[in-house]
Amino acid sequence: MMSLLKQESFLLLALAFAILSFLFEHTLLEQGQFVSTIAACALIVVIVMASTRVAHHAEILAHKVGDPYGTMILTLSAVAVEVLILAIMMGSSSSPTLVRDTIYSAVMLDINGIIGLAALLGGLRHGEQPYNDDSSRTYSAMILTAMGISMIVPEFIPEAKWHYYSAFTIFAMIALYALFLKMQVGTHSYFFSYSYRSQAAATATAPTASGSSPSAASEKPQSKPAAQTEAEDESATVSIAIILIGVLIIGFLAEFMSAFLNEGLEGTGAPPALMAVIVASISAAPEILTALRAALKNRMQSVVNIAMGASLSTVILTVPVMEAIALYTGQPFIMAMTPVQTVMVAITLIVAAINLNDGQTNAIEGMTHFVLFATFVMLTVLGL
Repeated sequence: MMSLLKQESFLLLALAFAILSFLFEHTLLEQGQFVSTIAACALIVVIVMASTRVAHHAEILAHKVGDPYGTMILTLSAVAVEVLILAIMMGSSSSPTLVRDTIYSAVMLDINGIIGLAALLGGLRHGEQPYNDDSSRTYSAMILTAMGISMIVPEFIPEAKWHYYSAFTIFAMIALYALFLKMQVGTHSYFFSYSYRSQAAATATAPTASGSSPSAASEKPQSKPAAQTEAEDESATVSIAIILIGVLIIGFLAEFMSAFLNEGLEGTGAPPALMAVIVASISAAPEILTALRAALKNRMQSVVNIAMGASLSTVILTVPVMEAIALYTGQPFIMAMTPVQTVMVAITLIVAAINLNDGQTNAIEGMTHFVLFATFVMLTVLGL
């Protein structure tokens, strides 16, 4: 138990901050903008730290089940954190574009930030890095369809009929994701996996002294000892419990962070999309670390699954939840992207379709995405 508590020191720290925020929220808010800004920054750091533990245990479950289930667990846990934070911040934010800007920021971070940096660093270390191009084509088509339906077409929907189209969007996103899950874990699961050549696999085909190969000798399935199976089941149960607890703690912290951030940014002239970028960055932080580790280990398939899968999950899961909230409250969100955002998404998906179409990435392709990410940051600073 003590070793577990020591390993989860980040979550314990997050719990302590949640308790302190609950006790001293009003006192800190009364101290003015500077103190509120410091408190918000501290909570953002703590939320990111807690998110890394949630992502760590999602990775543990991912390793147990393998791809494509593994990366699906990782991306879903990150999207769950994002949706939770977004839903909480919507309660205290007056911005009608927060949902739209958060989804847009997440796509820019995931595709241009994660793939760009991972392919750049991985390419500089390993040269060309292979992956299954079936996955990238599937992700690109799904992302383009989902964003087109939910964030481009709404520009042409009359305001008096928004609730009809909002309800349609919910069902469209659910239908798309249901089919995608059927493909990802069913008959087309091989789209999202890649068989890496390893030294172990190479030596497995070499003949042994007795004239037989080790791989042939190991073809018979070997059952795991009962104690090992019980230990793995217990480890999986612990990971699931910690993920749920972590998401709850993050939810509490997000509520206080939102209050401090609103107070700290009021009247400062900060870019309107800053809060959206913060929400997207919090959820993407663990994914960035996981993707970079995978790229440096020459496992680009994991990077593609994480980055493109997170983008798709963000759009296709966040939209129906937020649209349902809009229908329930009777207050629509502005989901149609601005012309600048539409152009950036179009360029990003076109570049991704070209770069991720041949089954290999390299540093040049990574650099193109990273420059697009830098452009997104510059446009955000300029308030565009």
